[in-house]
Amino acid sequence: MPNLSTAAPGVAYASGAGRWILLTTVLGSGLASLDASVVGIALPAIGRDLDEDLPALQGVVNAYTLTLAGLLLLGGGLGDRFGRRRVFQVGVVWFALASLLCALAPNGATLIGARALQGVGAALLTPGSLAILHATFRSEDRAKAVGAWSGLGGVAVAIGPFLGGWLLQVASWRWLFLINLPLAVLIVLVSARHVPESKAPPTAGHLDVAGAVAITGALAAGTYGLIAGSAQGWGSVPVLGSLAAGVLLLVVFVLREGRVRDPLLPLELFRRRRFSAVNAVTFVVYAALGGAFFLLPIVLQSAAGYSPLAAGTSLLPVTALMLLLSSRAGAYAAHHGPRVQLSLGPLLAAAGLLLLTRLDEGGHYLTQVLPAMVVFGLGLAVTVAPLTSTALDAAPDEQAGIASATNSVVARTAGLIAVAVLPAAAGITATAYLHPPALLAGFHLAVTIAAVACAGGGLLAALTIGRTPGDHQPAFAPQRHCAVDAPPLRR
Repeated sequence: MPNLSTAAPGVAYASGAGRWILLTTVLGSGLASLDASVVGIALPAIGRDLDEDLPALQGVVNAYTLTLAGLLLLGGGLGDRFGRRRVFQVGVVWFALASLLCALAPNGATLIGARALQGVGAALLTPGSLAILHATFRSEDRAKAVGAWSGLGGVAVAIGPFLGGWLLQVASWRWLFLINLPLAVLIVLVSARHVPESKAPPTAGHLDVAGAVAITGALAAGTYGLIAGSAQGWGSVPVLGSLAAGVLLLVVFVLREGRVRDPLLPLELFRRRRFSAVNAVTFVVYAALGGAFFLLPIVLQSAAGYSPLAAGTSLLPVTALMLLLSSRAGAYAAHHGPRVQLSLGPLLAAAGLLLLTRLDEGGHYLTQVLPAMVVFGLGLAVTVAPLTSTALDAAPDEQAGIASATNSVVARTAGLIAVAVLPAAAGITATAYLHPPALLAGFHLAVTIAAVACAGGGLLAALTIGRTPGDHQPAFAPQRHCAVDAPPLRR
């Protein structure tokens, strides 16, 4: 098989080969997206079935996110070095085996461990899906291929809550993980037959494995300390030790990235004011998004009396608006600059979050939930595409892949921290989801905090993001990278 990084890619978008490659990459990225979007709906059922409290449910979500965020950049580097199709296939198989472990988990600790393994698989397959498109399609067809990949991948996000709710009603939460197995088999078979292998040039530098270990350890230690703090006390030795270890490992990571020849994350990117600013906005907005949408499915089911199917379906307006409007929002920002959208979009999203403070135990969908979802969805649709494209535009062309990867990691890390911190900040205790009035009171405070953070993101954008689309600072020396996906639309 030819090395497509050293020869001009020649697959046409409209060809049979192009359609098979697109199908494989859409199914691969959809595998991780579908799983991420259905687990939130299943959290109350998992808690009841395994007799686990809120910190354990936070662990179910965050175990996946922290290994994915910590290893995402390394996953792209492995694909560049050892073959993008090969690493993609390894990631799919790994993800499937971890999904099987999730389905068979007898208790919360086992499920959390299996979810962490799922995140490792996702970190291997996620970068490969977009990198394969970039390496195989003709340059004139790449934009079409990526657009189709993004749109079709959004379908998985859209159907996830609905499918998850339906499976919870007719079967068990364990089937949410078992459905990954036949899909994984299909992906491996199709990719083996129809996807050509590609690698980076043989001059690629050393993989920064130590950097990946340091940042993953920092996220794990910090997240544990933040979740355990509300239960064990912020002055307890395990909590203080975990938080200190997280800070220490983060310092080690930053110092290492500034010294090694081939860093996992080139720190010089953050010397660009626009790049630093847009990632700061990303962090704030996605923290609000991640924290609120962790709690919302739990509250709808445990406090407002929604069935799993109704809770999943209630979130669809957000995804529908994203699918309908995101491309238009991106095109508008490309022509007029992103400042207005990145300033007003988070304010709209904040207004949608504030509307959720009207939710009570009656939980009437048309008057209490739908208006909030519509306004929030409009805010995200205005924000997400310009946010991602601005992060790419703020970096030199030769560093577009690492810029995209960094923005994705920032978004996922923000959600990780928000899920760990927001419930405690809102006074939601370990067993609050068993007591509807207390859960609702805590939820109202939580979405208010999230709304303030989201509005703060809009204000930050207004102060730091210029009107022009590009960043005209001089380019830095090229870095070898593997392009990865943009931040997720939802957890």
